[in-house]
Parts: sequence; C-alpha cells; structure tokens
Amino acid sequence: MVNIKKPLGLSDEGWRDFKRAVRAVVISNLCLLLPFIVIIQALITLLDPVLAGGGAALDRERLWLLLGLGLAGAALYFFAYRAEYRKTYTVAYNESQKIRLEVAERIRRLPLEFFYNRDLSELTTNMMADCTSIEHVMSHVAPVLAGGLITDVLTCGLLALYDWRMAAALFAALPVSFALILGSRKLQAFLGERHVRAKLEVSAQVQEYLEGIKVVKAFGLSGEKSAALENALRAMTREAIKFEGLTAIFITLAMMILQVGTGLVVLTGTLLFSGGSLGLIPFLSFILISAKIYSPFIVIFTLLPEFFYMLVSTERMQTLRRTALMDGDTETAIDNYTIELKNVSFAYTPGTEDVIRNISLVIPQGGVTALTGPSGSGKSTLSRLIARFWDVREGEIRIGGVNIRSLDPQTLVRHISFVFQDVVLFNDTVKNNIRIGREGAGDEDIYAAARAARADGFIRDLPEGYETVIGENGCTLSGGERQRLSIARALLKNAPIVLLDEATSSLDPENETLIQEALSALVRGRTVIVIAHRLRTVLGADRIAVLDKGRLVEQGSGGQLLAQDGLFARLYHIQQESQGWTAGQSRHDKLPE
Repeated sequence: MVNIKKPLGLSDEGWRDFKRAVRAVVISNLCLLLPFIVIIQALITLLDPVLAGGGAALDRERLWLLLGLGLAGAALYFFAYRAEYRKTYTVAYNESQKIRLEVAERIRRLPLEFFYNRDLSELTTNMMADCTSIEHVMSHVAPVLAGGLITDVLTCGLLALYDWRMAAALFAALPVSFALILGSRKLQAFLGERHVRAKLEVSAQVQEYLEGIKVVKAFGLSGEKSAALENALRAMTREAIKFEGLTAIFITLAMMILQVGTGLVVLTGTLLFSGGSLGLIPFLSFILISAKIYSPFIVIFTLLPEFFYMLVSTERMQTLRRTALMDGDTETAIDNYTIELKNVSFAYTPGTEDVIRNISLVIPQGGVTALTGPSGSGKSTLSRLIARFWDVREGEIRIGGVNIRSLDPQTLVRHISFVFQDVVLFNDTVKNNIRIGREGAGDEDIYAAARAARADGFIRDLPEGYETVIGENGCTLSGGERQRLSIARALLKNAPIVLLDEATSSLDPENETLIQEALSALVRGRTVIVIAHRLRTVLGADRIAVLDKGRLVEQGSGGQLLAQDGLFARLYHIQQESQGWTAGQSRHDKLPE
C-alpha cells in the first residue's frame, strides 16, 4: 500500500485520507460478517436439540438474542458503510479536484519546449481522462482492493484458528489464483498501453476533425477526414476488445480455480468427519462459509486488472510531474530595460538544426526596435526567447544587465506586455477578458484601458456592454475588435517592455487605423519590440534588425537599410510593387501583344 501514493499522485493529506478510507472499508467488511456469524450461530442453536437427542428443548431466548444481534449488526453495517462512503467517494472527488488543479498549475509553469513536442489532445487527456481514471480508482478500486485484502487476511487467520485443516482446504487454491492474475500483469500492461495509445489517437483525430471542420466542408474532404477518424475509432475498438477479452479470460480462470476450494472443503470435511476428528457443526459451518468467503476474493480479482490499467494510463501524468519546471529568482530587481542578446543560438528540439544562430543585438530602453525578415527567419522565435518562453541553447539574454535565465519566468513576464496577431480570448465577459492584463484591476482602470485601446465604443454597443459574454475565443467579435481587447489588456498591464507580433497584419484599413492609434498609446515611453512583415509599417522605428535563416544580417534605421540596398531594401521594393496588383490581374496582362 505504501507504493500507491506515487502512482495515484496523492498529496500528503490525500494519502492520510486514503488510509482512513481503507480502514473504513475494513470496518465495513467486518461489520458485514456479523450477520453471517449470527446466521451460523442460529443454525447451531436450531441443530443443538436434534444433535442432543432425548427431546431437548429449543433455546428460544438464544434465538431472540441472535435476532437482536442480527438487527444490531445490520444497523452497525449501515453506519459503517456511510462512513466508508464519506471517506472514499467524497474524499476521492475532493482529491481529484486538487490533482486537476495541480496538473493545470504545473502545465502553466512548464517550458514551451514541453508543449512543442506534445499534442494538445494528450495534455487534455492528462487533465481530464487521467484525472478521471485516478478519481475512479481512488473511489471504487484502491480502497476496496486494499481493504478487501486486509479483511481477507484477517478472515483467513481467524478461520485457521478455528480449524486450520479446513481453512487450508478452503484457501488451498487461492495462491494459484493470485499467481495467475499477477503473472499475467505484463501482458495486461502491454495490451493496456496499446489501448491507451489508441485512445490518444482517437482524441487527436477528433480534435483535428473539429478544428479543421471549415476546411473539411470548404474542400469537400469529409470522406477522407471521416475515414481517418473512423479508422482511429475502429482501432481503439479492436484494442479495447483485445484488452478486455484477454483480461476477462485470466479473471475467469482465476475464479474457476478459486472455486475448487469449495470441493476441497467438502472432501476434506467429509474425510475428517467420517474419521471422527471433526464435528458436524464445524463441518456445516465451513460449507456455509465456503459459499460466502470467495465473494471478496472475486471482487479483488476483478479490481486488480483495473488497478494495473490505471498505472498504465497515468504514466503520462507521472511524466508530466517529472518534467523539470523553469525556475529562477523572484526577488531580483530590474531597474533598466535595455535588452542585450549575446551570441544567442537556439533549436526547438535538442539535436536538431538551430533556428536562431549566434545572434548578438542590443535593444535600447525607451526605443522602438523592429524585427523583420522573410517568413521563417526566426523573428517570433527570437521575441519568445526574450520573454523566456524557451531557454537559449547557447549565449545569454540580459535585461538591464540581468541574465533572464536567472529569473523566475512568472517574475520576468510581469515586465512584458504582449500583443499577438492571434488573439486568445476566453468564454467570459469583456470586462474579465481585459482584467487578465492585471488581476484585481478596478472597473475604472478597465474602462480607461478600453478607451485608450479605442475599444470602449464597440464594447458599449454590445448587448450587455462590458458584461457581455463574448463566446469561445471571442467568436462573437470581429478580428479588429478582438485585437483591440488584446491591446486593452496590455495597456492595463502597464509593463515597461512591449512585444508586438504582427499586431496589424490581417486587418482592414479602418481597423488598422484604430489599432495604430491604440498602439501609439501603448508604446509611449516603453521599450518596444515590433515584429512585422509589412516593412512600410516599421520604417519609422528607431532600429530595425533584419533576420534571415536564423541569422542577423542587417541592422540600422529604415533610411540606412534602404540605402544599403541589401535584403531589407529588396523585400521593401517587392512589397511596394505588390501593392499595385489588383484582383483579376494576371501575369499575362503584362505580356506584349
């Protein structure tokens, strides 16, 4: 039982509650034996006159006493089972809630490298299916299993004291049955792992199908994509049948072997009774006991494979717990917001090619620095390294002279506001979505941030104003409205460093104008890093850093870079030419007649 704490992921309090639950199960099981003992005693009382002969009177007072004891035993079992329920189910659900919150908090603190190598459906399974599995095992399996084993050991001991020969016959087949269940554990683990992988594949296919439903409908891919999902479901069904079927075979065989004990009791009792070394009452008592005693063992045989499967299905959660968190100092003060990168190199996965290669760059405090270059050049990656979403492979990044690797990530991000192209909103009120920028912010601060972000007008036009629930990821809002809420968050946070990642790249001219006004309020007096593909939007930046294939190839002001006639100038001129293209125009329009 000592090893159960780690696989279940129990807290110290949860472990104490689990042991209390086991004790409650043992007490409940023992109370359940009382009525059975009373029945045996009643049988003895009824048989005594027959065995004594000579017309002996029936001890009616004893029968009434046994009836009273039986009723008292039933009442005692009721209270014992109520305590068992409270200490198993209620405690299990409370502990499961704690585990879910712990997993969510741990996921929040994990480095992004962990998420880069895992599918979102797997993490969803960690938080939901695995926690549900642990919840089920804690409430329905582990306490009953542990309590049942303890009760059965006590019962075996008591019966052995009563008559060890009959007890030996009763439990002779038990070791063989247990050996069969435990010996098949490796096969069960193998089949369980295949079943878990099949379930993960189904989760991934369902998620992909739902996320891409618009593409599926637009391009008529329903047959192809439905086939992938259907194949995953069929594979899961096959693995489930294999796992359940083979497990059931071992459980059934173990039960059949266990039931051999009933025949051994009859055979042994008959031989001992005929030899005069066993009385009729003990003989009949053991026959009655044999009809009842195997029920707890059958429950144990049924629960053991379920417990083994739980160990397989929660291995991912153990991996999650073993993954090192990004940590650092929470007390170091930053009094200067100049950002310096020294020989920074980075790869998303160890052993793969670097996507950032030996970059050295200074981003001055209070200025606007633009990161630009072709798609895939490393702009967004570099900005996320500055925020310590990942740790660099080589080199270092300093803010105000402090190496960010020495800072706790949560402490670091308090100094940085983010405005991304892909805005993430929650299915909550507008007010609460803006309040994410600064927890505990008052309503007036939220209204002021919305006004500065040019969002107050459209918010007040919503059905319930700031109390309007905007749907999953803000599905009831336009792209420009969602972007302005993101800027309002950043304004409310009021961080000294602002990171803008393609904040206006997908907007119409009217929204772009409003958001440019909002961004002007956001970046005033702050250290600003802008990532942009549209180069005309960053010509006025204090410094422009041009990346290509993970390397810093140019830097300077917009005028200087255009004069150098390098990569920046070439990309700029290409974009200027593309602005003359109109819908319906083709390259054939330019061919001479």
